[in-house]
Amino acid sequence: MLTKTYAAALQGVHATIITIEVNCSKGIKFFLVGLPDVSIKESHERIRSALEFNGIKFPRNQIVINMAPADIRKEGSAYDLPLAIGILAGAEKLKTDKTGDYLMMGELSLDGKLKPVRGVLPIAVKAKKEGFKGMILPGTNAREAAVVAGLDVYGMDTLMDVIRFFNDEATAEKTVVDPRKEFYANQSVMDLDFSEVKGQESVKRALEVACAGGHNLLFVGAPGAGKSMLAKRIPSILPPLSLSESLETTKIHSVAGKINHHGSLIAVRPFRNPHHTISSVAMVGGGSYPQPGEISLAHNGVLFLDEIAEFNKSVLEVLRQPLEDRKITISRARFTVEYPAGFMLVASMNPCPCGHFNNPNKACVCAPQQIQKYLHHLSGPLLDRIDIQIEIAPVPFEAISDTRPAESSAEIRRRVVQARKVQESRFAEEEGIYCNAQMHTRLLHAHAQPDQNGLMLLKNAMDRLSLSARAYDRILRVARTIADLEGAENVQSHHIGEAISYRNLDRENWAG
Repeated sequence: MLTKTYAAALQGVHATIITIEVNCSKGIKFFLVGLPDVSIKESHERIRSALEFNGIKFPRNQIVINMAPADIRKEGSAYDLPLAIGILAGAEKLKTDKTGDYLMMGELSLDGKLKPVRGVLPIAVKAKKEGFKGMILPGTNAREAAVVAGLDVYGMDTLMDVIRFFNDEATAEKTVVDPRKEFYANQSVMDLDFSEVKGQESVKRALEVACAGGHNLLFVGAPGAGKSMLAKRIPSILPPLSLSESLETTKIHSVAGKINHHGSLIAVRPFRNPHHTISSVAMVGGGSYPQPGEISLAHNGVLFLDEIAEFNKSVLEVLRQPLEDRKITISRARFTVEYPAGFMLVASMNPCPCGHFNNPNKACVCAPQQIQKYLHHLSGPLLDRIDIQIEIAPVPFEAISDTRPAESSAEIRRRVVQARKVQESRFAEEEGIYCNAQMHTRLLHAHAQPDQNGLMLLKNAMDRLSLSARAYDRILRVARTIADLEGAENVQSHHIGEAISYRNLDRENWAG
């Protein structure tokens, strides 16, 4: 008997429907075709063990299984459940013909229990689009899939639960989630707040400007000055995720298998903090079985590179193209996948190998050549993509011991959100432009042209401070954001002045 069940394969953050055709006829052989990988071929033993453990004999027929389309490679153990149900239906051991109404995914253990799988959310989105009535999944994946409205999602614990469901021997309870309610309830839940930060008012101002315009930022300061502490609080002042951004972010984390199975949608902007020993593949994604890298996991959030000068130079250089294009394309001989990578880069570093150059409290022991070599670990093209470069000094005792509460993240976020609304309105007709940091030359001339006093200030600053030519556009972008925070329609001289103060590393004599 010929039967069909349905599963899905992941390609990047999108799913493709896989039709599992099972033909049972006279004979004793077992064939599995359609470009399955080794883990799928091994499903025969898992399925046999799961059935026999639960008192069901594996069908004594010739079984031919085709996974179509046959030119797409199928990977992973998530096909165990649809394969098992297809075999039972083909051998007429199920009393139902409704297996084709449901898309199924799940790995089987040897005793028939269902184990969780990756990428459930993009699969659920595809199932809804293709008109399936519902999905049958391991119980731990059910809430993730139930985010998609109009899809009946059943979370099952064992293979026998699925068999009883199809045989109408037991009723199954649908998993129901109110994603909007949960999303808005968790949107403002933050573990860290800027009210806990003592001192560093100028640095907090720079962070506010960076978040308001989507600007990449680099901290340079002595060890213990608070670089990491400040960076970890950045998500608390970024604009809240929209539902569409949350869905896009959750899909990426679902594909990577990093979803909390007790939740549904990701409600807080991601903050990724990879160690400096990370490889290029782990940073941008890829591998034999392509997975999203750190830059994609940071999509719609923050990628924090602590002690950026310690990262392998090749790892830093692969960031250049994603910073411009907001996506990463991974090409292999048989396929190409594309992952989103729209993140805000925040980096920190010491000013020199010993960490105390320009430190008023401790003398630096590094030679000028050592400092130059250390700073040159960051290439010009990479620095060219960092709008704000700011020095951070150690906090004095008076500020640390001050018991008065500092400004909260909620108050800073309010101003950031207002500035972003101005930018959304400004770039409403510009495709792919969402914030000031993405402005190109035409938009700079249209929206960030300073007045005559501002131009003179910028000219004098570039001459006196030996600012590089690449600093010109960056200063205008940041000045436009400062003007938006102030509610000013045009860029004025004091906006230019503040923006110039955020270009410390562009001074040719900065490190002596």
